[in-house]
Amino acid sequence: MNEECLLCNSADLVDGGTAVPFDVVFAGQACRAFAIRYEGQVHAYLNRCAHVAMEMDWQPDRFFDDSGRWLLCSTHGAVYQPDTGTCAAGPCRGGLVKIALTERDGVVRWHTGPNLQPVEFPK
Repeated sequence: MNEECLLCNSADLVDGGTAVPFDVVFAGQACRAFAIRYEGQVHAYLNRCAHVAMEMDWQPDRFFDDSGRWLLCSTHGAVYQPDTGTCAAGPCRGGLVKIALTERDGVVRWHTGPNLQPVEFPK
C-alpha cells in the first residue's frame, strides 16, 4: 500500500532554486533523492544520473543550470528536463527516476511505492 511521507513546507521549494534532499530506499538500496520546483510545480527524483549511477548535484542541493531551465549532472554533463526527468542532452541512458509528490495546505509529501520506501532508522 502506498503512503504519503512528509517532505517539506511548500515555501522551501522556489522555482529554479535549491533542492530539498531526502533519503529513500529504492529497490532495496538506500539512496538520496531531491525535490525541486519548476514552473510552479513540485517534482522529485532519485539523485542518480541515468548515465552512471552517481549523485548529480554540482554543489550541495544544486541541480539547476544558471538559467533555471535544466537539471544538470555535475559529473558527465547530462542535461534533464526538470518537469519530466527526460534526458535532453549529453550522455544518458533513459531519464531520471521520478518520485510522486503531492502539495496541499502548504506542505509537500512524497509517496511510497513497490520499489520506493522510507528509510527506517534504528530506534
